[in-house]
Amino acid sequence: MHSHFFPAISKEEADRFDADRAPWLAVEKGAAEGHIMVGEKRFRPVYRALWDPDFRVAELDAQGVRLQIVCATPVMFGYGWDAAKAAEWAARMNDRAIEFCASHLRRLKALAQVPLQDLDLACTEASRAMSAGCAGVQIGNHLGDKDLDDEHLVSFLIHCAEQEIPVLVHPWDMMGGGRMKKWMLPWLVAMPAETQLGMLSLILSGAMERIPESLKICFAHGGGAFAFLLGRVDNAWRHRDIVRQDCPKLPSSYARRFHVDSAVFDPAALRMLTDVMGVDRVMLGSDYPFPLGEQRIGALIRDAGFLDETDRRQLVRGNAEAFFGC
Repeated sequence: MHSHFFPAISKEEADRFDADRAPWLAVEKGAAEGHIMVGEKRFRPVYRALWDPDFRVAELDAQGVRLQIVCATPVMFGYGWDAAKAAEWAARMNDRAIEFCASHLRRLKALAQVPLQDLDLACTEASRAMSAGCAGVQIGNHLGDKDLDDEHLVSFLIHCAEQEIPVLVHPWDMMGGGRMKKWMLPWLVAMPAETQLGMLSLILSGAMERIPESLKICFAHGGGAFAFLLGRVDNAWRHRDIVRQDCPKLPSSYARRFHVDSAVFDPAALRMLTDVMGVDRVMLGSDYPFPLGEQRIGALIRDAGFLDETDRRQLVRGNAEAFFGC
C-alpha cells in the first residue's frame, strides 16, 4: 500500500505550471531508464516501472503481488506554488494517476494528492478525486514550517475523517540542510525523524483529542523513529509538565490510532512495530520501485518467524483491505 508512480510529464507540460519547480520526466522514446527532472536539474534516476503500468504489472506478477496502491512521488506535491495553480496541477496529476491504473483496475489503485496549502481547495480535490476513483489521499508530513498539529492541517484531517478518506502521510522536504551532504543521510536520518515529528505533533498538541477516531491515517516507513522512541516520550510526559500541557493522556495510548507500513527491513524492527502499534495496524508497504524500497516485496513479513499465518495474512493484505475498503 506504499508504492510510487510518476507519469510521463513532458517538459512543456511542466513549464506551463512552473518552469523552475514543476517536475517532469526525461526519457528517450522506448527507453527503460530516465530521470525525474526539476527545471533543468536532474532530481532522481528512475526506470520504466515508475511510468509504464504494463511493465509494472509484469513485475508485480513476478513478485506475487495481486494488488498495489500507487501514489505520487513527493516531488510532485507543489506545496510551494500559488494555491490555484497547485489545485489545477493536483487535479491533473490525480487524473493521470487514475489513467495509470485504468488498464489494470484489479491490480492497481491510486492515492490522490491535494493542494494542501489551501484548506478549501485541498478538501474539494480530495473529495473529487475519491469520487473519480482514488482510494485515498497522500499528503506530506508538513507544509513549510507548519507541522501536522497546525490548525489548517488538522482541519484537513478532520475533513478526511468525516468523509471517510484514508490518508497516507509521507515524509518530504527533509530537515538537516547542509549538515547531511553525503551517503543519502537525508533519507536515512532526517526522513525517519520527519515522520516521528509528524506523529508526535498530532499527539502532544492534543490534536488527536479533536480529530474523530474514525480517521484512517497511516505513516510511511514504519512510522520512522516513532515506535523505538515512544518510551522516551512517555517518560518525558510523566516527568515534565511542559510535555503534558496539551496532551491529556500518556502518549503511547494514542499509538493505536495510527497505522504504519512495514518498510523497516529488519525482523527485530518489525517485531517491535507489531508490539507497539498492534498486528492490526501494520500494512505491507514496499516503497517500490525505488532502490531504498523492499526489493522482494513482502519478504520481511513472510520470513518473520515470530508471526503466525493469521498475522501474516493480516499484514500482507487484510489490514490494507480494511483500511482502504478494497
